Amino acid sequence: MRLNLQRWSRQLNETVKAVKILYRDFRIYDFGSYALNRLTPKQGYSVQKNVPYGLKARHRLDLYRSSAPRQQRPLIVFVHGGAWMHGDKKDYSFIGEAFAKEGFDVAVINYHLAPAHIFPSYIDDLSLALNFISQSQQKLQVVTENIVLMGHSAGAFNVMSALYNPKPYELLSRDKIRAIIGLAGPYHFDYKGDPLCADAFDQELPYQQVMPYYFVQQNTIKHYLFTAANDNIVGPSNSTDLDARLKELGNYSQLISVPRVGHITMIGSVSSIFSRFFSTKSQIMQALEDALK
Repeated sequence: MRLNLQRWSRQLNETVKAVKILYRDFRIYDFGSYALNRLTPKQGYSVQKNVPYGLKARHRLDLYRSSAPRQQRPLIVFVHGGAWMHGDKKDYSFIGEAFAKEGFDVAVINYHLAPAHIFPSYIDDLSLALNFISQSQQKLQVVTENIVLMGHSAGAFNVMSALYNPKPYELLSRDKIRAIIGLAGPYHFDYKGDPLCADAFDQELPYQQVMPYYFVQQNTIKHYLFTAANDNIVGPSNSTDLDARLKELGNYSQLISVPRVGHITMIGSVSSIFSRFFSTKSQIMQALEDALK
């Protein structure tokens, strides 16, 4: 009994430490993203902010249009992370710029957050946004022939769950999705009692009834699962497990490790300011080239 108490105490201390690290990193990232966005170049693209894709306050997206000819512009739909409880599209202007200048249109979406909203509301919002974009492409001046879903952390879970979910979604653009790029995504873990994200899920619902890992279907979409070498929040088994499951069913999947970045810094390293010092963006661009060739 004494050993069990000691083990429980040690695990509790480790969990509290992880929570403090995540909270600290979020605060640092909030400040850092503000600085990144202030310094992000404004040339070579246009932006339309707060486009409503639904009726509720968080049903908004920012659309970054490349200056490349319209018919040649693939569309990236980017979903932010934040443990499903934190984050806003306004913090990711640098993502829109980073890929718009490479010839992509980029939609950065907001979605409802925990604890007021729990799974599957995040996926409901994403599917609503995707269908809105498909139905409004002429008005939005985008083309939906080549769609890439990209997400970081919780956002990576969301984009993967839009396809692999216990409740299949009727996505108008499903056959136009060429690739999913998941950055440090949690795809296969038990959230029960997890202090980082317990409030984002129904604790009475087993994780085997939620995680996209359990609902993979065979298709022609290319999957690129990025992990951060110094990630202390999301374990690499999330990506390795999903990669194995995808390949087991005959799907295309690549595991890609990014050196010298952590869970939070991975997304910041995509920005034009830092991309020359890290390989994150160049590896994403290689994946995009592979997916769209």
